[in-house]
Formats: sequence, C-alpha cells, structure tokens
Amino acid sequence: MPGYVIADVEVTNPELFEEYRKLVPATVEAYGGRYIVRGGASEVVEGRLTPHRTVIIEFPSFEQAKAWHASDEYAGPKRMRIDSTNSNVMIVEGL
Repeated sequence: MPGYVIADVEVTNPELFEEYRKLVPATVEAYGGRYIVRGGASEVVEGRLTPHRTVIIEFPSFEQAKAWHASDEYAGPKRMRIDSTNSNVMIVEGL
C-alpha cells in the first residue's frame, strides 16, 4: 500500500524556502517518491481549515514515506523547511 506525506506549509522565509525546494526533489526520488500536489490553488469547502501551501508526496509504502522523512538525505533540507516555514506534516497509509 502506498504511503503519503501530506504537508500544509506557511512560508515565513521565502529565500530559505526556495533553497529547500531545490534540494528536496532528489531526496524524494531517492526513496521512490513522487509529488502528487506541490502548491497550487486550494479551496476549503467544509470545516475551518486554513490551508497555506499544500504538498502531497506519494511513496511506494507507508514505511518508505517514514524512512524518507527520517533519512540522512532529508535531514538538512528538513531543517531548512522548519526554519523557513510554519508547517504541519503527517504521513498516512493509502489503499
């Protein structure tokens, strides 16, 4: 079953975040991931969610998604994301 990393990202430091964006795709690909959603328009049609920038990355499995998030390859870029955004990130198992 695939695993999905779902993030809501409010960018607070655009320059640092742009550097992060350049580094992350190679780490995603190294773990078999692919972007499903990477920003773009969104609209809340029910509830109170206030999304900013939505990102969804699909991995071959839940375990692979967790391995990417905890990986040495992503550690540096992850620190950049943490320092340049207010983020909510979760990993979910697909069907």
